[in-house]
Amino acid sequence: MIQIPTIILTGFRAHLVTKGISPDRFQEYKKWLHFFLDFCEKYQIESDNTVKLRLFINKLKEKNQSFDQRRLAYHAVSLYFDMLKLEQVRSADSTPAPVLHPEPREQIRMEVSKTEPNISRKAHYSEAGYQEKSGSLEWDDVLEKLAGEIKVRHYSRNTLKTYAHWSRQFQRFLKNKSPHELSTTDVKEYLTYLAVKCKVAASTQNQAFNSLLFLFRHALKRDFGILKDVARAKKSLYIPMVLSMPEIDAILKYLYYPYNLFVKVLFGCGLRLFEGLQIRVGDFNFDDGKLLVHGKGKKDRTVPIPEAITQELKVQIEKVAKLHDQDLAAGYAGVFLDDAVEKKYPNAPREFMHQWVFPQQSLTLVEETGEQRRYHLHESQLQGALYHAVRKAKIPKKVTAHTFRHSFATHLLQANYDIRTIQTLLGHTSLKTTMIYTHCVPVRTMKEVRSPLDL
Repeated sequence: MIQIPTIILTGFRAHLVTKGISPDRFQEYKKWLHFFLDFCEKYQIESDNTVKLRLFINKLKEKNQSFDQRRLAYHAVSLYFDMLKLEQVRSADSTPAPVLHPEPREQIRMEVSKTEPNISRKAHYSEAGYQEKSGSLEWDDVLEKLAGEIKVRHYSRNTLKTYAHWSRQFQRFLKNKSPHELSTTDVKEYLTYLAVKCKVAASTQNQAFNSLLFLFRHALKRDFGILKDVARAKKSLYIPMVLSMPEIDAILKYLYYPYNLFVKVLFGCGLRLFEGLQIRVGDFNFDDGKLLVHGKGKKDRTVPIPEAITQELKVQIEKVAKLHDQDLAAGYAGVFLDDAVEKKYPNAPREFMHQWVFPQQSLTLVEETGEQRRYHLHESQLQGALYHAVRKAKIPKKVTAHTFRHSFATHLLQANYDIRTIQTLLGHTSLKTTMIYTHCVPVRTMKEVRSPLDL
């Protein structure tokens, strides 16, 4: 394979950072860029970048590369074109790399979609793992039934992915024992194995238990039975990590648009990551200062819109409106509707109220129709940007997107807000869940315990 000049690799890595790609995925992107440049050098294709990229993807398809791999390769090369266009990186190495003149990304996507309709977003639930085939047709059939039961109940894709994962792990533990011969003893042995041999956390063991309970009751249509004498993983008291206002300000200082505004929404409204990603324009009611949040289990709630970022949000919505108009004028299909609405009104205009407040900057091809539409930001993009911002801010804490939700609750407690009010704002079903934040707030009473050194 050809040697990629160091200056190109350095520039490419820097460009991945700006696009919010997680550092642990850099090697994958580098690999596909390497393969693409080697492909161009090997076949000496005298054409523009659009044709080169199309031929490269077709070559991967001929070599039976999976759809996921082809999509990742497509994304890596597209980012390389962006890098050349934005930074004008020129090779200083003596080994000549293919001369690539970047084309507009939208033109590349339109050209590729005409000949490679499979380079697109995966269909709903395709990541869940239940679709993978195993050495047992019986188990494959049971997993299909499990997926159907989860879809009927409108559970999230993450739930399907988790339940399918533990069902497959259970299948491997039993070495493909027929699912119709399963007993409560098999479940006991597996849960004991997780606790004793694998030393999993209590939450992990409970997750496996709930997955198998659903498998028995709804996929196998059998009574789960009573579990006794099962070794249980020791449950530890979890105290969430919270950030002070100076720490949050320091992180925001190193976050660039749109991630800085997105984090302000997470912290200011106490949202889960997926709740923030799914916010649509129609969810904002600026007249009443309320935001409609679509929470876990299809449970909606409203939270106050922070006055400090109201103007920023209005500006963001104006930007999204212009982007939406441009997409419709260019013939793109616009945004995605919910599953049922999408099927019921396949040709309905994508109204602005359905537009994501934080959409992806690039269009995505749809496998079923070959259309182009916009999705919301992917969680990996935010996590990558947040990871680098925390490091630059030199904050020695483990910070994730959920940390800002923890901080929201803790700061309200410190401001003497009622615990039940906070429970409602967070969307917790049980007050017991909300009470965990009381461990994050110091007690200020006359009988507060002090160290003997301070007496």
